[in-house]
Amino acid sequence: MELNQSVRSLAAQFLLLSNLSLKASDDAVHIAAATVHGLDYLLTWNCKHIANAQIQRKLEEISLDFGYQLPVICTPYELLGD
Repeated sequence: MELNQSVRSLAAQFLLLSNLSLKASDDAVHIAAATVHGLDYLLTWNCKHIANAQIQRKLEEISLDFGYQLPVICTPYELLGD
């Protein structure tokens, strides 16, 4: 995936407007790239910053405000179910 200006801009908004810490800037870029490029799912083992329900709510609002749909963010186990 290309880290174009749209990805960088959305990542900056995630850091500015959400409860992601500045230490999670790489995570913000990861989420923004998946969002801008229209992925349906973003699988991760990072439950501190990425697969975190409280953070996801805010990221979804920010994404919608900028005309994007946040992908479903979950762990591989959550995607596969029981």
